Amino acid sequence: MSAVKINYKHRDSTLEYFRKLQFDDTWSFKGLTQKDTNYITHGYHRYPAKFIPQLAARLIKELTIPGDLVVDPFMGSGTTLVEAKILGRPSVGVDINPVAQLITQAKVTPIAPDILDSHFSQLANEIWHIENAPLFTVKETAVKYQAKTPEIDRIAYWFRPEIKKKLSILFEKITNIKNDDVRTFFLCGFSHILKNCSIWLQKSNKPTRDFKKQIPDAYNTFLKHIKKMIKKNTEYWHILQKNYAINVSAQPLCADARAIPVDDGSASLVVTSPPYVTSYEYADLHQLSALWFNFTDRLSDFRQKFIGSSANGSELGVYQIDSELGEEIIKDLNHNKTGKADEVAKYFSEMRESFIEMKRYLKRGGKVCIVIGDTSFKGVPVLNAEVFVEQMQNIGFKIYQMIKRIIPSKILPQTRDPNTGRFTTSTKRNKTLAYPFEYIIVMEKI
Repeated sequence: MSAVKINYKHRDSTLEYFRKLQFDDTWSFKGLTQKDTNYITHGYHRYPAKFIPQLAARLIKELTIPGDLVVDPFMGSGTTLVEAKILGRPSVGVDINPVAQLITQAKVTPIAPDILDSHFSQLANEIWHIENAPLFTVKETAVKYQAKTPEIDRIAYWFRPEIKKKLSILFEKITNIKNDDVRTFFLCGFSHILKNCSIWLQKSNKPTRDFKKQIPDAYNTFLKHIKKMIKKNTEYWHILQKNYAINVSAQPLCADARAIPVDDGSASLVVTSPPYVTSYEYADLHQLSALWFNFTDRLSDFRQKFIGSSANGSELGVYQIDSELGEEIIKDLNHNKTGKADEVAKYFSEMRESFIEMKRYLKRGGKVCIVIGDTSFKGVPVLNAEVFVEQMQNIGFKIYQMIKRIIPSKILPQTRDPNTGRFTTSTKRNKTLAYPFEYIIVMEKI
């Protein structure tokens, strides 16, 4: 890659620049299968809209050398951190969602296979004895552990009593494991099976109950998934050993992207995919794990923390957008009475604050890679990528390279409700295609 001698800052020139961009098929990764994108620890836990590890790996390899610090301020499930560790680059990732931190901690932490096998055998043996104990013993054990389950109405809302009982026992067994890494590993597996074991409609990312859902046995579902995770951990362990990267630091934190504990001018690269405005309610998607792990007892409070959340709005006109296009988009949303002008204004303002923070901790010449697509809401285009470019140029970045890619492999719903603007799995009345392509914005700190 070489620097592009373009510095568009205004609406018309920015739009013209993006209009002329051609697709780069080398960044589409069309031949990859789900097995390829879920290799090693990337398949530990489902996560919506995550970018593929091959994309993160290519950016890291092309823009850094071993030893360079890589940061992901919206780390999600930790794809960037895993790939940075494999490639010998220390990394720091943050996410406001504690569920994301737990998942990432499990994914980046290699565990010696013999230690993991030993703990798994012990846990599986305990579960077998519970399942095969006399009836009165099972009842006594269930009552004992049931008392330690988070007593939150929302858990009863999602789980049938008999399933909740088994999950309670399993959760107690896992939380009693003394080895921190092993406990986190099993908690990640437990988190993954919660949707399967709940009455949450299996094919929906929206929190919808399916009262006719066939619920699998909690113990068997857990053990089956953990076996897969153990195999993935072994593969990860051997790759890190081969690359002499076992001890390369990968630090996932639960923190705000606008206040990251990284020293000024210390990072060489940012690789991230920020949340999309008017799309997902990220708190809703992870509510099952957040409730079980006592990360929250009020979903409304949990939502308040997320950038791009509709619960995170305030009065229009108090935000600093620093983008001609951004201001125009907000006016259009307001004019069309979409009800989303406040939310989008706050989103752009908070993203700008995260870009200012990136500038602080990046070295001069350091790069920022942002994977983002444009959206629309009730016919109003929300040009995320174009707005981000304007904002970043106005605070001290320049365009290094712009990549336009088709996203055949990205795990993302492809239709949008025309009334609400949110993603949906239904195809009957929702004809709007969401994110058929996206951009990789590569900016350089001046």
